[in-house]
Amino acid sequence: MDWLFELYRQQPFWVWLAVGAMLLTAEVATGSGWLLWAAGAAAAVAYVALLGVDLGLPGEIVLFAVLAGLSTFVGRRFIVGRHAKADVNDNVERLIGREGLTTSPFADGYGRVAVEGCEWAAELEGGGALPEGARIEVAAMADGARLLVRQAG
Repeated sequence: MDWLFELYRQQPFWVWLAVGAMLLTAEVATGSGWLLWAAGAAAAVAYVALLGVDLGLPGEIVLFAVLAGLSTFVGRRFIVGRHAKADVNDNVERLIGREGLTTSPFADGYGRVAVEGCEWAAELEGGGALPEGARIEVAAMADGARLLVRQAG
């Protein structure tokens, strides 16, 4: 274990860069979305060490913990939350709010729509009729694999 402390004493940049690389490798392997922020924090501490700022091991660990916590909070709450739904594998949830076109006339509130290159069975909010080629917006998921749509304004 002494060799590790000696390596850190001589090359803290490379030790923190290795920690960041291991965290990034674990993130890529698991796809959890949580380790990415800690890997970035380790890279930031490596950069601080490269600049020659001598915080010592305890100071660098505290800096790493603070940066990992802050980046995780900001990243998960503000960056990821604006662009992704809770379940990245839910291809229907991401369609809500998207616009598309009717691919067949709607009769009695039912028809077909094309949204982002895929055709879906759809139900018109409030029922009614729409001609083929009308612009729609996906409002929600109806029962089964049918989208609930409304005419786009």
